[in-house]
Amino acid sequence: MPNLTISADEATLRRLRIEAATRNVSVSRFVGELVKEKFAADDAYERAMTDFFSRGPYLSPEPRDDNRSWPSRDQIYDRKVLR
Repeated sequence: MPNLTISADEATLRRLRIEAATRNVSVSRFVGELVKEKFAADDAYERAMTDFFSRGPYLSPEPRDDNRSWPSRDQIYDRKVLR
C-alpha cells in the first residue's frame, strides 16, 4: 500500500492521534477511513443530483388525490388573501 505524508499543525495532529486511539485504530487507518467516508458522501450527493436533474424540466405538478386543481402562483402570492 502506498504511503502518504500529511502536514498539519500540532494541535490537529494531537487530536487526530487521540481520536484514532479512542477508536483503537492507527492514525493511518483512521485517516483512510475518514477519506473513504468523505468520498462515499460525495458520490451519494453526485448520484442524487444527477438523478434529480435527469428528470427533465418541471412542467406541471402531480395531480392531487382529491381531483381538485392546484392553486396558481398568483393565487398563492395574492396578498389580499393573507390579510
